[in-house]
Amino acid sequence: MRGNGRYVYGFDEPSEGGRELLGGKGVGLAEMTQLGVPVPSGFTITTDACRAYMANGRQLPDGLHEEIERHLDALQEQTGKRFGDPQDPLLVSVRSGAAVSMPGMMDTILNLGLNDDAVEGLASSTGNPRFAYDSYRRLIQMYGEVVEGVDAHRFEQALSDLKSERGVQQDVELDANDLRELVGTYKQLYEETGAAFPQDARDQLARAVRAVFDSWDTPRAQVYRRAHRIPDDLGTAVNVVEMVFGNKGEGSGTGVAFTRDPSTGEQGLYGEFLADAQGEDVVAGIRTPQPLASMEEQLPEAFGQLTETMRRLEEHYKDVQDIEFTVEEGRLYLLQTRSAKRTAAAALKAAVSMVDETLISREEAVARIDPAQLDQLLHPMIDPKAEYEVAAKGLNASPGAASGKIVFDAETAAERGQQEPVILVRWETTPDDYAGMREAAGILTAHGGLTSHAAVVARGEGIPCVVGVGELSLDVEAKTARLGEHELHEGDTITIDGGSGSVIVGKVKLVAPQINEDFGTILEWADDLRRLKVRANADTPADADKAREFGAQGIGLCRTEHMFQDEERLALMREMILAADEAGRNGALERLLPIQQRDFEGIFEAMAGLPVTIRLLDWPLHEFLPSLEDATDPRLRERIRALREDNPMLGFRACRLGLVYPEIYEMQVRAIFRAAAAVRERTGVAPLVEIMHPLVALAEELRRLRELTVRAAEDEGGEVDYLVGTMIELPRACIRADEIARHADFFSFGTNDLTQTALGLSRDDASRFLPYYLEHGILDRDPFETIDQSGVGDLMRIAVERGRGAKEDLKLGICGEHGGEPDSVAFCHRLGLDYVSCSPYRVPLARLAAAQAALKESGIEAVAAGG
Repeated sequence: MRGNGRYVYGFDEPSEGGRELLGGKGVGLAEMTQLGVPVPSGFTITTDACRAYMANGRQLPDGLHEEIERHLDALQEQTGKRFGDPQDPLLVSVRSGAAVSMPGMMDTILNLGLNDDAVEGLASSTGNPRFAYDSYRRLIQMYGEVVEGVDAHRFEQALSDLKSERGVQQDVELDANDLRELVGTYKQLYEETGAAFPQDARDQLARAVRAVFDSWDTPRAQVYRRAHRIPDDLGTAVNVVEMVFGNKGEGSGTGVAFTRDPSTGEQGLYGEFLADAQGEDVVAGIRTPQPLASMEEQLPEAFGQLTETMRRLEEHYKDVQDIEFTVEEGRLYLLQTRSAKRTAAAALKAAVSMVDETLISREEAVARIDPAQLDQLLHPMIDPKAEYEVAAKGLNASPGAASGKIVFDAETAAERGQQEPVILVRWETTPDDYAGMREAAGILTAHGGLTSHAAVVARGEGIPCVVGVGELSLDVEAKTARLGEHELHEGDTITIDGGSGSVIVGKVKLVAPQINEDFGTILEWADDLRRLKVRANADTPADADKAREFGAQGIGLCRTEHMFQDEERLALMREMILAADEAGRNGALERLLPIQQRDFEGIFEAMAGLPVTIRLLDWPLHEFLPSLEDATDPRLRERIRALREDNPMLGFRACRLGLVYPEIYEMQVRAIFRAAAAVRERTGVAPLVEIMHPLVALAEELRRLRELTVRAAEDEGGEVDYLVGTMIELPRACIRADEIARHADFFSFGTNDLTQTALGLSRDDASRFLPYYLEHGILDRDPFETIDQSGVGDLMRIAVERGRGAKEDLKLGICGEHGGEPDSVAFCHRLGLDYVSCSPYRVPLARLAAAQAALKESGIEAVAAGG
């Protein structure tokens, strides 16, 4: 066992297991205890216990009960209270705490240890019966939801009905007698499960621990883990913590604070505070919290202690902290600290600022940015020139703008969001809405604050989000909403701006965002650290310009078949395909040549002397013809039938076309060399030309194609320097790479087709079963998203070793879509490739991932901000 046979550790006991054993929350509580930060007493039941529980058929492991009892005894000694005492009971919270932060995904129970007798004792010992019954009704609700699965809305409806009867708006306006009545109602709801609410405190604790362990495998937690690539076997720890009460009156309260703004990264007070409340009230959005600054007026001494503690924690952890705290009758307690989930802009700003403040090094700053999170900075924004009317405003919870059709439930969002942009509109979101939230283009809620569930999830996922819109009311059953003066129905279009909190009826023009200075600074530091070069896949001059804008160091893949798609070029391609003889084909190709040349000139000029890898025609000829159903000309229909293939991916395409119809490749090569010569003469900068022959499986194929390329180059004057290589995308090419390398100056891995041919998967058809494979653990990751390192990766490794064994200076790169995926980039670094190539918008991600791969090699692990 990772915990040396132990399952339970007190916060003041040393443990070598760290986060993996104690979970993020447990490690934080232990470290804060050892730092002298005011933390309630308690203990952590380890992830080992959770794994043993799962392995034992959901039975608590032997010895765990005795360890919990020993630590309960110690907790009673520390607090001077007894667990289950009817006079002055020790109450505890039971909280989950995974090794990797999963906000809102698992369960918590507060006020555990209360029963019908103890609530009277608590009322008497505190002189505050309202507080006692408020705590008891919260326990029954949370225990009922978590342990017995009672619908949370039934409890909330009972509370809402009681407030309506009493003519009050807020929970705090209900008195002790009201809450005593509410406890009775809650107990009746609980008894519908077939049993009375348990009165034995130890029975409550044992069942609560099981329930938290079980929450590791809830559907919402599984969806979250798959989305964030968190292993299923980590398990969760359980933290049993002495209750401290923020609901004891005006001198008490609860809140969430960040050491820097999680949306912008700026320093300053950021967070929310609720007087006379418990922590769940803030994160659940049940009551509208006040800004953290308001706490200074209400509780100045506790506020001063909080701000000083925040400073200490940020200096200790050297990262932005997300802190939960409670004030009980003027005394501050910290319940949790963790690295804060934050937007990409905030992560960059905080990292750059912390380097300036000498808290961290440049290497640490680069290591803590999640490359995939940079996508947030590439989200669209509302066009500054657009004219529109703001229908309502809420809190700007997560940046970016989105337009889409309204949907009112997560299931509909999950379904429709895959076909068109949708905005998920809710009173507030819950963890069960997570799958739909991920598919939505944006999220809008009527309730909740900046630390509500919707806000936290949206920021982590990079989804535009506006919360707490007071002018929004919903009728979920009728699928209608009122937004200010506007009546809206499901399917109506709205626009939200997560940067300003604005909500607009109708569609508004969006524009691409501008990369800010912090973004540029981090990428400059990354460029100084990485070894891998980063190129772009670009087929047009416009793509090439965008690639340069994002820092590409050349083009790793120019797909020439994409140049034949407009009407004029397509007509010439069809004329060439339909030609009766070589002369006819040559006539059409001669008219295509200057068109191709113009495209290549634009790309060479955009790259200004950087390398450009041009892949000659890859598609089978039938791709340029209409479908048989759309063709009317008899000759065309006959040619379509002649070219039809049962499996065109493995058919008459790519280098096979170039060998059977060499005039096609000769035309392309001549156009390349004429373009390079023209650009050199016009600009004085000689293009770096790399000509790539696709789908080579045999050394003899490349030998002949190289001869064709050399001959065409000499026909054009032989004045342009160039390289000849191949795309490695077939298993045989990997295995016989030494033979192929004798005729190649470079290899570029085409991992899209290599994945298809190695795994026998068709990208177009695998969607029918891949979700099942991923959901049931047959595959850990989608092999079209990230390189299958143990299969496809091994083929690549063979190709690298044998290719460079035959030709030491062989240039190696990757140009499949994997070239911009962080884990695949790291794998390419370890393989010793020279460069990766990806779509222009993924170039910044690849630059950062390449730097993190180099840092990891030197012993600095990448740790995503807020991870």
